[in-house]
Amino acid sequence: MNVKLEINTLRPLQGQGKKLFVETYGCQMNVGDSEIVVSIMQNEGWRYTDDPREADVILINTCSIRDNAEQRIWGRLAELRGLRRRRQGVLIGIIGCMAERLKERLTEGEDAVDIVAGPDAYRDLPKLVREASAGGKGINVLLSREETYAEIAPVRLDRNGVSAFVAIMRGCNNFCSYCVVPYTRGRERSRDPQTIVDEARTLFENGYREVTLLGQNVNSYRAGEVDFPELLRRVAAISPLLRVRFATSHPKDMSDRLLEVMAATPNICRAIHLPAQSGATSMLERMNRRYTREWYLGRVAAIRRLMPDCAITTDLIAGFSGETEEEHLQTLSLMREVGYDFAYMFKYSERPGTFAQKHLPDDVPDGVKSRRLQEIIALQNELGHASNLRDVGREFEVLVEGESRRDAKQLSGRTSQNKVVVFDRGTHRVGDYVRVRITGCTPATLFGEEIGAAQTGMNE
Repeated sequence: MNVKLEINTLRPLQGQGKKLFVETYGCQMNVGDSEIVVSIMQNEGWRYTDDPREADVILINTCSIRDNAEQRIWGRLAELRGLRRRRQGVLIGIIGCMAERLKERLTEGEDAVDIVAGPDAYRDLPKLVREASAGGKGINVLLSREETYAEIAPVRLDRNGVSAFVAIMRGCNNFCSYCVVPYTRGRERSRDPQTIVDEARTLFENGYREVTLLGQNVNSYRAGEVDFPELLRRVAAISPLLRVRFATSHPKDMSDRLLEVMAATPNICRAIHLPAQSGATSMLERMNRRYTREWYLGRVAAIRRLMPDCAITTDLIAGFSGETEEEHLQTLSLMREVGYDFAYMFKYSERPGTFAQKHLPDDVPDGVKSRRLQEIIALQNELGHASNLRDVGREFEVLVEGESRRDAKQLSGRTSQNKVVVFDRGTHRVGDYVRVRITGCTPATLFGEEIGAAQTGMNE
């Protein structure tokens, strides 16, 4: 497949004309999707605003992965309806995962909005807006087996101009029993590799120094003969000054070859997000994760062997169907054995349409879920702090992302391991690589002192 990337302006256009506001909830994929939406609308003459009070169209890019995410969005919609009453003619739309899952509720009754577009319908948004402007409803929630938005260069909505997301695939084939993503985003399809490399190169040529390759399961990427390790190698080859990250990985697909490419390529960041979800093999079976505790620990051992300085982060669910106290304790023991640098931790919430909702009872009492989640959080706080303490006295190459939130005389950036470091500004600017020695830490942040400007974007 030969697809030419249409290089869009990297920044939202300024000027007169109808204005668009996009508010994003959920995962990094949604952030990337919002940038695609702005690009599509910008090509139709729309202008982006970061103030919803100025907007003619307000789009909410939604997440359905947990119930509390959906509840936040219902609350936000209620607020926006108040804005619409004060400004006649404002259109409100729901896009993304909730749009696909809740079309009927979103188009009828008191929760009705003007525009509903699923994750594969963004090319239709200009038409859907016109239909809504004419007094109808603009609706398209059809899923696709081909859509990757391969040739659309997203308009970058980030603030620092240093780090950017690049979507490499869409959808998911894994069908974990608790997860709604395959139903809201469809099956896996991989984007043409040349368009990915072209997009990353354009970002680098425009001053960006880090890209994160995105997918629901990046390590199952395949386009023709190009698999994910090869794609990662090609993107990293753009320049040693370009850092390359990726998210998210499925443990069952974490191959030795991928780890070997990472170990041999210094500008691929030493950080892997490896969602465990549970430390008990019996629980992993009910979750349809298709690996065991032993397999998972074997992958961790391989990472440690090939990249001893690699940070490992994870996702964990408390209180999934049938979880016993022993299974919960196995999750805690897995956490201690791996020593995660960071974790996203959640209480299980049943999602409509999933295998678990249809076949597995949500039978762990809410109080027990909450207690187990708090135990997971408390342990991870200890592990994260211990990880940061081990970094005190070490030297890292830090990519500067901006000013410190607390002190304009200091800069903030990240290590290859994705840890935040704060240090005195000196003569450095956003986008510089700086060699920093770590002098102290909190559980969330490293503090350091400059020991010299880095010569390249290489890892240690």
